[in-house]
Amino acid sequence: MRIELDIKLGFKNVMIRPKRSTLKSRADVSLERTFKFLHAEKNWKGVPVMAANMDTTGTFEMAEALAEHKMFTAIHKHYSLEEWKEFMDNAPDGITEYMAVSTGTGKTDMEKLDKIMTQFPALRFICIDVANGYSEHFVQFVKRVREKYPTQVIIAGNVVTGEMVEELLLAGADVIKVGIGPGSVCTTRLKTGVGFPQLSAIIECADAAHGLGGQIISDGGCKSPGDVAKAFGGGADFVMLGGMFSGHTESGGEL
Repeated sequence: MRIELDIKLGFKNVMIRPKRSTLKSRADVSLERTFKFLHAEKNWKGVPVMAANMDTTGTFEMAEALAEHKMFTAIHKHYSLEEWKEFMDNAPDGITEYMAVSTGTGKTDMEKLDKIMTQFPALRFICIDVANGYSEHFVQFVKRVREKYPTQVIIAGNVVTGEMVEELLLAGADVIKVGIGPGSVCTTRLKTGVGFPQLSAIIECADAAHGLGGQIISDGGCKSPGDVAKAFGGGADFVMLGGMFSGHTESGGEL
């Protein structure tokens, strides 16, 4: 084991220093951003805040509610093909610009993803999600998905270091999810001892991604709007929220 002695920071360890602005009011601020993705031939414009692909957050109901505000939802992977069909048959126009199909990396996950993408070709975003993306199997799975879906936007994660961000971007991902263990219900750090303070992870990973023309999503650790601001300040292109979107009518869970 080697101990890293340089300081690593989470959201609670920092505050944003005030700076003069030419804006007269917060109402003058536009939250929309436009992104051009590394591999997919696609531009995206919207508010770069995402609902996490958790079964009581990344729901169809959440996608409909957030899409009205040009915000994004990563749909959880537990919906059946029949539930997908029922939703897509009645979905509002343009909602596919603000939602992603989530998948794991198993054989059955790939088979289900293929069925969904074949039946609903309008879906443009794929989110490949594992708790810890530091495996050769994960990298190879990203490559397979890119080969099969060359024009889709691929989100892949989660990782927390620059070299892994670069490897996944070169493997075919467009956007990398950053964060291992900071989420309010995540047990990765507790059960495995693996993790990385979120703000430092964002700063390192954003630098690596932007150098190659990719983007990152800060995933986890936001307990307040101030944490979201810190994530963007650290270099995140998108911020993914789970706990802050939970407990609402659209969340699908039980209170």
